[in-house]
Amino acid sequence: MYHIQAESLTKHALYKFLIGTVAPRPIALITTLSEEGITNIAPFSFFNIVSSQPPILSVAIQRHDDGAMKDTARHIASHKEAIVHVVTETNVHDANQTAAPLNVNNSELDLTQFTTCHSSTSHIPALNESPVRFETRLYEHIEIKTEGHTVSDLMLLEIKHLYIDETLYDPEQGYVDVAKLQPVSRLAGDDYATLGDFFTIERPRFKRGEK
Repeated sequence: MYHIQAESLTKHALYKFLIGTVAPRPIALITTLSEEGITNIAPFSFFNIVSSQPPILSVAIQRHDDGAMKDTARHIASHKEAIVHVVTETNVHDANQTAAPLNVNNSELDLTQFTTCHSSTSHIPALNESPVRFETRLYEHIEIKTEGHTVSDLMLLEIKHLYIDETLYDPEQGYVDVAKLQPVSRLAGDDYATLGDFFTIERPRFKRGEK
């Protein structure tokens, strides 16, 4: 087994190692609004759940090499809100298109077949083509630094409203049909993955303080 000191790897090599080993990763497809009111869409796979009470999602947005914030991070920091959509097998191709580098005056909507709808409590447009989305408010913005320079913006986003296609959710049982949802995850390079085979392993159960 190789033993590698993290500090011995270059930034690029360490990034490749992490995305190749911390996999699969769920994808947050985030819409925000620019200062000029232009809809911004971008996918992020440094994404997960932090807490259910309060319901908080985490999204880490890496900065540009010159230290500048990416548009999504800048918009969230400024407007304190974002809409997070789930990427699925039916929308992944359009989601991938939104990763294209664009001028700040252009919208990723023009590169895709996505259509938008109004949100309940936000001015930010939501995407009709995602069967699950979360309207969120910024809970906390944490700057991740190295040698005094910020390299990533960790956004903790508190969910205020949840939307899900009625064919995917049983409100009485609180059950989400994840197989029917068909979420897509990110691997390394240009690779994505579907859920694949399901299997069940019963977890050990005991009361707190017991062994």
